[in-house]
Amino acid sequence: MSTAGPALLTALAVSIGLIIVLCGRFRLHPFLAIVLATYAFGFLAMGIGAATGAQEPFVDNLAGTVAEGFGSILMSIGMVILFGTIIGKVLERTGAAVTLAEGVLKVIGKRHPALAMSLMGWVVSVPVFCDSGYVVLSPLQRSIARRTGKNPVVLGTALATGLYASHTFVPPTPGPIAAAGNVGIASDGLVWVILFGIPVSLVAAVAGLAWALRRTTDLESHLPDARQTFEEYKEQFERLPSMGRALAPILGPIVLMAIGSVAAFPSGDGTLVDGAFGAFLTDVGNPVNALLIGVLLALALLPPRRDAKALTTWVAEGLVDAAPILVITGAGGAFGAVIKGTPIADYIADLIGDGSAVSGVPALLVLFAIAALLKTAQGSTTAALIITSTLAQPLLPALGLDGTLGAIPMGQVMAVLAIGAGAMVVSHVNDSYFWVVTQFSGMDVKTAYRAQTAATLVQGLAALGAVVLLGLVVL
Repeated sequence: MSTAGPALLTALAVSIGLIIVLCGRFRLHPFLAIVLATYAFGFLAMGIGAATGAQEPFVDNLAGTVAEGFGSILMSIGMVILFGTIIGKVLERTGAAVTLAEGVLKVIGKRHPALAMSLMGWVVSVPVFCDSGYVVLSPLQRSIARRTGKNPVVLGTALATGLYASHTFVPPTPGPIAAAGNVGIASDGLVWVILFGIPVSLVAAVAGLAWALRRTTDLESHLPDARQTFEEYKEQFERLPSMGRALAPILGPIVLMAIGSVAAFPSGDGTLVDGAFGAFLTDVGNPVNALLIGVLLALALLPPRRDAKALTTWVAEGLVDAAPILVITGAGGAFGAVIKGTPIADYIADLIGDGSAVSGVPALLVLFAIAALLKTAQGSTTAALIITSTLAQPLLPALGLDGTLGAIPMGQVMAVLAIGAGAMVVSHVNDSYFWVVTQFSGMDVKTAYRAQTAATLVQGLAALGAVVLLGLVVL
């Protein structure tokens, strides 16, 4: 193993580099890049095993391992991702996202427009992709800029960073859901990612807001006056849903998952709520079931006269949004299964045992760095979350991130948060979100680098600081 270990680490590094080159240099879709890297690592590992005289092949039946890894991860979180994207699409199409935004604006008032934009972005992006959320809320951002005389770049950056924060850390956004599944968090543990992800995401949102207020006030926007106002945007909806109905598809699943986790919490020789009732609460709180209920609550937002064909179209759009995430997640699961088929985790554990590597909190910095490298190189936050969590899962025991705090899979939760912080660094020209922000805020590329790109760097570092401080307490 002493001979094979360094060679396996080198093979893994080569595979990660291959993903970066294929996505960043050749613009290959992350799904194909991960699949090719998976096979590259698999073949290298088999060759290393043969060359070092291993008694058993390092990867037995490569094709079968790839297929099993692909299917098993989708079996555990595929439905959760699909339901989450459908909820987000219905909220967007029914105007519920507009209701949420207006509610935030009423609470904060027009005296603090940048804070209002940041907070409404954070709320809307919990179920809705940040790209879509920015498109939906940009008319409001422009309208407030005209009413208050505030710099559109300040408001646009505040909105963009608020959306970005919850998009990266708080399920049911698909990225953190996929990362949680990849690192081995069971479905009933997803609520802990939500509960710990919320404060970390708020730290990131505040950091982005602070950057917008302090560093973008002298930047210029080139928004044309003919842009659609928020009032004109609202006219496309027959009737906006109430705040309670708009919040129900978001809060309902979160509350159900929390109840299910509390019911299943160990107590004495059993759980906190035993018997048939406890089993019922646990089952209802399963993320698949909870998010299905969220879908039903979202469908209740439909106006009575809504054409059924429109609903079918919205669901289809949600499925289209989910498809790339599903295939990337599946490919990531395959990569993780192949890594797990090698003794590389044992080698890393031996290194840590000898004191020549890091574990626990320092390991969070390593995961952050890998995610940041992948994000910056290939652009997609979701892909960075999925790929890094895939690489991390087989190595968590060796990295000291497999511990629990009571019934909470704390090591895995902290790994997801560290990866999320890295997946924020940085949004630039290879990121579709960068172009959404620039086009809808009237920024040129130079301005956007000073506003959006720099803000996402600050957000990622602030989130990392929060994760490290949290890790010092719970790990």
